[in-house]
Amino acid sequence: MASIPIVDFAKATTGTEEEKEHVAKQIDDAFQNVGFVYLKNHGVSLDLVEECFSWSKKFFALPPETKALAPHPPGGAHHRGYSAPGIEKVSQHTYDAAELSKLREIPDFKESFESGNVNDTAQPNIWLPEGVLSGFRTFMEEYFVVCSHLVHRILTSLSIALDVPDPGLSPTHARSLFQLRLLHYPAIAAAELQANKRSRINAHSDFGTLTLLFQDGVGGLEVEDPRVQGEFRPAVPVEGTVLVNVGDLMARWSNDRWRSTVHRVGVPAVDNTNLSTGEEKNGGEGNGDRVVPDRYSIPFFATADPETVIEALPGCWGEERPKRYESVTAWGYVQMRMKALYEG
Repeated sequence: MASIPIVDFAKATTGTEEEKEHVAKQIDDAFQNVGFVYLKNHGVSLDLVEECFSWSKKFFALPPETKALAPHPPGGAHHRGYSAPGIEKVSQHTYDAAELSKLREIPDFKESFESGNVNDTAQPNIWLPEGVLSGFRTFMEEYFVVCSHLVHRILTSLSIALDVPDPGLSPTHARSLFQLRLLHYPAIAAAELQANKRSRINAHSDFGTLTLLFQDGVGGLEVEDPRVQGEFRPAVPVEGTVLVNVGDLMARWSNDRWRSTVHRVGVPAVDNTNLSTGEEKNGGEGNGDRVVPDRYSIPFFATADPETVIEALPGCWGEERPKRYESVTAWGYVQMRMKALYEG
């Protein structure tokens, strides 16, 4: 498997036309070969990212009954608020009720909090009551805006890569109906994950257009080799970067020029710094004594405006590469995928 490249994004908006084209080509190559890219100098300051992780830890440290004051509504139509461990079960293109029920026998061992654009009337945010964790809402609303700007800058680079006529792809996401997710994976025995008694997140692809991922230093994210189904390689945290990947809608939009690569979260590569006690535990058999510590990550999911019709983009189809998919609206596709997460 080709390694996930690291691309300097600094010149994507401030560089010369030649420099912008060079950045766009690097991202295009990464999305064609792996479906993932690390971006450095992406414009979201390290201090801001660290502050977001700090707020995330404060939120998840609250008592369960307090977090439940901002409850995620039943089902997947309104994807906002707090979900306790075991509520969500990520699946990969599984829509049959019986199959979903069987998958839920091993729930995802994680908890999450979702928020979105303050102007999203279809999915209004669900916050804790005023006075509970003061400052949390204000920061998350500001962080959402910063991440939204980065999404639009990436879309501009992708437009350059495909020679999409002005104004490019950014206006198709004009309403920024995106999703900011805080994720917490509680500490767990490595043996439980390896024996499939519990899971953190099963192998899956994202279903929007682009995903930004800020992850802590614990690790555990793995990306499937696009050429060898079932073979996964670590996508280790790289300090100062954001990991960006293609979602199913973008893959479909590009007529599979860009890969929506399957990924999962499991047991990090063996490293004594990943032991919950901070001490060496090499005396046990295999990973029997190993405890995978708490992991925090901050994905930011982008998708096109609901009415956007997704069909092959310019430069992604022709006589030698016919269109592979029928047209679909962004909203219709996303809701089908969301339903599979929460219902069945």
